[in-house]
Amino acid sequence: MKGGCGRRTLGEKREREKPMQATQAGKLDALRKLKKIQALFVDDCRIQRVVLKTRRKMSWRPTYRSSKFRNVYGKVANREHCFEGIPITKNVHDNHFCAVNAKFLAIVTESAGGGTFVVIPVTQFGRIDPHYPKVCGHQGNVLDIKWNPFHDNIIASCSEDASVRIWEIPDGGLRRNLTESVLELYGHSRRVGLIEWHPTTSGILFSAGYDYKILIWNLEIGEPVKMIDCHTDVILCMSFNTEGSLLATSCKDKKLRVIEPRSGNVLQQEANFKNHKVSRVVFLGNMKRLLTTGVSRWNTRQIALWDQEDLSMSIIEEEIDGLSGLLFPFYDADTHMLYLAGKGDGNIRYYEITLEKPYLQYLMEFRSPAPQKGLGVMPKHGLDVGACEVFRFYKLVTLKGLIEPISMIVPRRSETYQEDIYPMTPGTEPALSADEWLSGINRGPVLMSLKEGYNRPNKLVFKAPVKEKKGGVVNGIDLLENVPPRTENELLRMFFRQQEELRRLKDELTQRDIKIRQLELELNNIRISPNINNNNNSSSNGSSI
Repeated sequence: MKGGCGRRTLGEKREREKPMQATQAGKLDALRKLKKIQALFVDDCRIQRVVLKTRRKMSWRPTYRSSKFRNVYGKVANREHCFEGIPITKNVHDNHFCAVNAKFLAIVTESAGGGTFVVIPVTQFGRIDPHYPKVCGHQGNVLDIKWNPFHDNIIASCSEDASVRIWEIPDGGLRRNLTESVLELYGHSRRVGLIEWHPTTSGILFSAGYDYKILIWNLEIGEPVKMIDCHTDVILCMSFNTEGSLLATSCKDKKLRVIEPRSGNVLQQEANFKNHKVSRVVFLGNMKRLLTTGVSRWNTRQIALWDQEDLSMSIIEEEIDGLSGLLFPFYDADTHMLYLAGKGDGNIRYYEITLEKPYLQYLMEFRSPAPQKGLGVMPKHGLDVGACEVFRFYKLVTLKGLIEPISMIVPRRSETYQEDIYPMTPGTEPALSADEWLSGINRGPVLMSLKEGYNRPNKLVFKAPVKEKKGGVVNGIDLLENVPPRTENELLRMFFRQQEELRRLKDELTQRDIKIRQLELELNNIRISPNINNNNNSSSNGSSI
């Protein structure tokens, strides 16, 4: 009994000790959890201290919310302020086919023979007459047109006929077709696809042809003064820095180059072009940066930011979308805004560019259902300052024959002049003459204020040299020498051109033969007439006798 009672007593003790052990284990677990929580709390405090320190360090950096252009919006002009009934060209050349200044709007048009473009005053809205006068001096399709930045009445054009022509448009527009140009510049052996005016010098024009050459023309003498021959394929785009001392080019070989234009030396060249194939390039003002548009190795549209002094690797690359249309970049150096418009797209994206990360800040997107073939840009002195307009596009809609002005506006309640969005901007006066720039002088643009000086008339007069020679020699090389055609179309074009030349020479020969025969007949008449007079005199004398 005692043993049994002892065993029962021992079991009872063990059963009594079990809950006590469980409570002690629970306390230990609770202590461990508490220590873990304390450790996590300490870690959180440390992390928060680090975050606060980094925030204090980064608090000076600009953010999306601090941008004054975050609410910029695009406003399409009313129908009565658009241009209708224009037969916009259907050429597939990757260009804008449009040029705008404060006076005129020029658009390349579709034509049966040769190349034409129309020049319309920017205030002449509405439907354009089908028989409106045109500029029609080129023998081939017009591929590019650009207004002189210092003369609102002077426009340059280039064509498939391998020529560059300078035209002077009278004030008020054209009243009849303009067929005679002020200057005809012949120097390329193949068609000319690009032209660019120098940004600070009067009388200097750059032209890029399908002969892989860039010619620098001095319009004061009407001759090429330099040939840049460093490209291995067709040149797609040219862009100058602010003072015009550097030229950036993109080429069909997908490489980006920075060139010193007066010497023709390549200062920088992109090495790694497989990740980003460049199609268009633009200098970003005085930032010493370049921005390019192109495609990635996966054929998605992409933009890239570069240091102009080191093209070995891009600073940043950003993919846009998977569409196939070419991306055109437009940069506004006054507001540091970048606009991206795709050929065949209906939208325009815009960003703000900074020197610090993230470099590209997406702002907003303008959307439209109508696809755009090209875009013209109004210079700063032609904008509506009272409406806080910071940029204006002229959109070409080929299917409708329509030109739509699109204004980029900063919403402001005040109607006074907004100095923070309109800093001093390049004006309409050149900083250098052609001879000064060619001698090696660099100078920034002459700045003007849009508050007082944007209505100031320009007193410069364009004087074209008298030229008879259609050609030129640069560095001892004849620019009009015969070069072998590279494609079948070029061979056919050259053949037909030679046939036309032969016909013209034959016509001249026949005209000269006719003239020679006429002169011979006149000589015979002159020889016969004295004999007749002598015979008449002799007969009259005989009769008198």
